[in-house]
Amino acid sequence: MTVRYPSPLRPGDRVGVTSPSSGVPEALHERLEYAVRDVRDHGYEVVIGRCMDGSGHVSASAADRASELMSMLTDPTVRAIVPPWGGETAIDLLPLLDWDKLREAEPTWLVGFSDMSTLITPMTLLTGAATVHGNNLMDTPYRVPAELRSWLDIVAAPRGHQFTQTPPGRHRSTGFDDFAACPGVREYTLDSAGAWTRLDGGGDVEAEGRLIGGCVETLCNLAGTDYLDVSAFARDESPDGLLVYVEAAGDDAFTICRNLHGMRLAGFFDQANAILVGRTNAPDSRTLSQHEAVLDALGALDVPIIADVECGHVPPYMPIVNGAHGRIVHTPSRSALTQTLN
Repeated sequence: MTVRYPSPLRPGDRVGVTSPSSGVPEALHERLEYAVRDVRDHGYEVVIGRCMDGSGHVSASAADRASELMSMLTDPTVRAIVPPWGGETAIDLLPLLDWDKLREAEPTWLVGFSDMSTLITPMTLLTGAATVHGNNLMDTPYRVPAELRSWLDIVAAPRGHQFTQTPPGRHRSTGFDDFAACPGVREYTLDSAGAWTRLDGGGDVEAEGRLIGGCVETLCNLAGTDYLDVSAFARDESPDGLLVYVEAAGDDAFTICRNLHGMRLAGFFDQANAILVGRTNAPDSRTLSQHEAVLDALGALDVPIIADVECGHVPPYMPIVNGAHGRIVHTPSRSALTQTLN
């Protein structure tokens, strides 16, 4: 198996919108329509699925959500799929997807983060298809800082394309915009300064490897299963090692610490040449901070650990392509992640 990159999107191509996890409540439909319009303004046709109900914690039954996702992933006219956002229990789709059929199908860009990690990371590991851990549909209208990229930039890039993202130096300190009150918001509120932080001590960092990772709270539930066999992926695709990234959505530091310990014991970090940790507003615990939780679980691996990267639930968002070749640089004068779609 080799990493397979979906064809780049061109004007007129179709983008599928479905909710494999949580749907959109009625109060946020105006934001949804605004975000869909933004994708259309980029020249794409948008196809909205039936699984979009936001009245509960999932948009439809597991069987219906799996069927709709499979239909879009295997429809050659749908070139990318993006959900409105994540949710809670996308894990119930995994045994219902036809993984053999997905391995045989022409790959389609699958985009998202948070609970979408439950799907996009196994998609890359099990089928070899590159996926985008990046801003969801509801976040798409935001103007992206010059140092970063949008998922729309990435899905339009050809194979072999190389791009570099650097920390913009500012982020949102807490909370999210109220899409019900301000459905047309396009400007991030970036009210705090901050840079990447090396947690494990040491000096300059330069490391390479294929990128893989996602949300701690969702991926930890797959650790030790066939859906998260990172060691096999490294053996086949990146024998010289990986760049592994993780991010905490909202759980306290004790919970994140336990989750990371479990992922480490299951081999998730065994082939890591460096570990990237997303910036988080998740709470510290009484005697343990979020940074300390990471060190407690992963410090003994003796690889560089770089935290406060823009790959988590704190705006702005730095998309990462699962399966792409990555090169991370972190020095007193420069921090950067370069990704190559090869």
